[in-house]
Amino acid sequence: MATTYHIDEIDQKILSFLVNNARMPFLEIARECGVSGAAIHQRIKKLESNGVITGSRLLVKPQALGLNVCAFISVVLSEANKYPEVVNSLRHIPEIVECHFVTGRAALFVKVFCFDNDHLMEVLLNTIQKIPYIQSTDTMISLDEAFERQVWVKDYSSVSFTANSLSTE
Repeated sequence: MATTYHIDEIDQKILSFLVNNARMPFLEIARECGVSGAAIHQRIKKLESNGVITGSRLLVKPQALGLNVCAFISVVLSEANKYPEVVNSLRHIPEIVECHFVTGRAALFVKVFCFDNDHLMEVLLNTIQKIPYIQSTDTMISLDEAFERQVWVKDYSSVSFTANSLSTE
């Protein structure tokens, strides 16, 4: 059952602080928002329980682990209604860090990290392309990540969020 959560001005401020620094102490956020630390704690718990905040995480630079090749792969399916089975198979490939259902000729767009081009070829030929209902793939190797950032949080006059019951995590 989907629930709707109204994101007010204080929630937006909390989110903007956490997007910039997920480790920012609740008391510091409380001071900035002009409310108590307990109120911030309750609001963050409510944002989490309503699916607005999906977690906080430590990000590891892939190159620090030797994952020097980043690639994006568009995946064309032979049968569009087999999307859930294909996604479930892709979910079990550790090199895939993102998977999106997209519009256009391809049905899926995935992001992978590999050690080198040989590793990428292995993942493509012996793993991804062997999944039933994958008709074809098109691979683009990233030469450089110009930037990466969290979503933009700004002051909106009114925002409501309905949690999606199709969570992937």
